[in-house]
Amino acid sequence: MTKPKPITNISTYKFAPMTGLKELRERLLNLCKSLDLKGTILLSTEGVNLFIAGPAEAVDTLVAELRSLPGLEDLTPKVSLSEEQPFRRMLVRIKKEIIAFGVEGIDPSKYTSRHLPPQELKKWLDEGREVLLFDTRNDYEVKMGTFKGAVPAQVDHFRDFPAAVAKLPEEWKKKPIVTFCTGGIRCEKAAPFMEREGFEQIWQLDGGILKYFEECGPAHYDGECFVFDQRVGVDPGLEETPSAQCFVCQTPLTGEEQADERYIPHKSCPYCFQTDEQQREKRRAETESAIRHAADPLPGCVPYDHVRPFHIPAACDGMPLIDAICHILPHTQREDWIQAFGEGRITTKEGEPTPPTRGVRSGEHYLHLKPASQEPAVNADVKVLFEDEALLVLHKPAPLPMHEGGRFCRNTLQYFLNIALHPLMPRSIHRLDANTTGVVVFAKTRHFARLVQPQFELGEIEKVYLARVHGHSKEDAFACDAPVSAEAGKLGGREISADGQSARTEFLTLRRDADGTSLIEARPLTGRTNQIRLHLRHLGHPIVGDATYPAEGGYGETQTLPVEAPPLCLHAWKLVLKHPLSGQMMDLEAARPVWAI
Repeated sequence: MTKPKPITNISTYKFAPMTGLKELRERLLNLCKSLDLKGTILLSTEGVNLFIAGPAEAVDTLVAELRSLPGLEDLTPKVSLSEEQPFRRMLVRIKKEIIAFGVEGIDPSKYTSRHLPPQELKKWLDEGREVLLFDTRNDYEVKMGTFKGAVPAQVDHFRDFPAAVAKLPEEWKKKPIVTFCTGGIRCEKAAPFMEREGFEQIWQLDGGILKYFEECGPAHYDGECFVFDQRVGVDPGLEETPSAQCFVCQTPLTGEEQADERYIPHKSCPYCFQTDEQQREKRRAETESAIRHAADPLPGCVPYDHVRPFHIPAACDGMPLIDAICHILPHTQREDWIQAFGEGRITTKEGEPTPPTRGVRSGEHYLHLKPASQEPAVNADVKVLFEDEALLVLHKPAPLPMHEGGRFCRNTLQYFLNIALHPLMPRSIHRLDANTTGVVVFAKTRHFARLVQPQFELGEIEKVYLARVHGHSKEDAFACDAPVSAEAGKLGGREISADGQSARTEFLTLRRDADGTSLIEARPLTGRTNQIRLHLRHLGHPIVGDATYPAEGGYGETQTLPVEAPPLCLHAWKLVLKHPLSGQMMDLEAARPVWAI
């Protein structure tokens, strides 16, 4: 016995002037839910368009309700049956157009092109009459089937149709043309538009492909017809076909395409499948683009009111606030702080201006307001070297500070990433100086940061830098064990100090050049601040372009170089670490800068 098909499916549309859409929407939604109907009804001032499925009696009740509305008296649905409900929910929506076209002056409620009955089209084709069949549907629909010899519009969306018409041969304007689509609704706008564009002999297939199937069967048609519900496709007998639709790219799939190993339900199909390498490249490009947009324009170069918090350490307990600030931030002159107090820019955490003589307690918080702040420009040409769910590895340009500090708050790599990857806030596992280029690793979450951080702390990470230095070393391989001070000096710099922290860097001379400089490979075995720069200067080979640690000793006058300045010739070239998920060793490398080639 043939299994009964209890679900009635209808699709229909009608162009007619409609009003009171909000009230009508509520009425129809409540009615459909009470009748256990599912699908979509689109309402517009230009008419109604619907795809509904449910018990036959319930469908008849809805159709009767719609026919009671002015202008919809002759609403004629197309009917098919299915074993299962093809829709998951009931929606009634108000739209500007019941079929999105976006062209002013095309109003099917006032004018449509000549309708050609399906039986008449079949007769024309049986007789071999000269006629151009123009498929107005999207490419993915045409893929499943179309009339023999039909010309597709080659569009991804119906809004692209006007541009497609503009590309048609001029001689077509004199030829007889029959436009067609799934159910006829798109041709209600497509055909009049073509007439307006100068095409003289235009018809539209009445009821579209589905009505043609109903009346004429498979004659002159190859394949099946895509439908906009869970059935995906129907054959000329209006029976559901085995076709499926890719969840990701929405491409309709034949049985043969579903058998392809690249078809993974809800993940991929032969048309959108990507290898692991292709997926990584796509993700890399998307992240790189997001960072580029986050940094254009440079957010710190647009004037903004900058509020910087600071807290009182135990060493300043009981001091006047002015003395505490000078202790905490010694790089700013006392006179500048006095001026800030006078302008009311030093406040409590609640925003109340406070006098410089106020006594402070350990643990208190205060705010420093800098109105209309503007930061120096930076190089935002960040490249993504690797990305997955755990890590983000970047090629950092220079000059670009990694974190907020000194003159920089928004023109920093961390600020760019917070915008680009929101709501994620990636955490840097290690740091590079603002003027140093090369490999830098971020963890996507705090959890992954905790897994990777110990590798740096325990010295398990292999790091290789390139540096161009002044002078030629006598030995090809050499090292430096000079201790580095723990306390920051001017511009946050460090110095070689007998009572400093132990540090060791191993060097290898790669090339001695005629201009008196050398290309050096540096391998820091410890991770002290500015270690490579300090060790090379200590050995008499300061790095070319180092404005903080100049060759003559002491500190320079700037920490972060201007964009236009000659670069600091120090590059974080290679880094090897263990991936926190796979446990595999990762060899990461940033392309050599021009000065290191």
